[in-house]
Amino acid sequence: MKFTVDKENGLAIFHLHESRLDSTNSAEAKSEFLILCQSSIEVLILDFSEVTFCDSSGLSAILLAERQLRERDGGLIVVDSSGKVRSLFEIAKLTDIIPLVATLEEARDLIIED
Repeated sequence: MKFTVDKENGLAIFHLHESRLDSTNSAEAKSEFLILCQSSIEVLILDFSEVTFCDSSGLSAILLAERQLRERDGGLIVVDSSGKVRSLFEIAKLTDIIPLVATLEEARDLIIED
């Protein structure tokens, strides 16, 4: 799985450099999310701007990160410029639980507003 992570002032940005978040890479994504969520970050931004497909195993990885952060009063934001993750969130009725934005700039703006 290709990804990069940027950390700054309690914020981590996980950039997934894959077109899919599915059963082929969701286990590795979960591991990385757990490592990030156990660090001192307060907000995790999942940058899925390159993702064009996400299935239920990918959704499971996202929910794991959200739960880990919520337990520590942290937050999770998903960047989904293609809209592919949004459609899955809408089916699962998660759009009110996890903020979905189209750009990384919108994600940063959400943090500033809080």
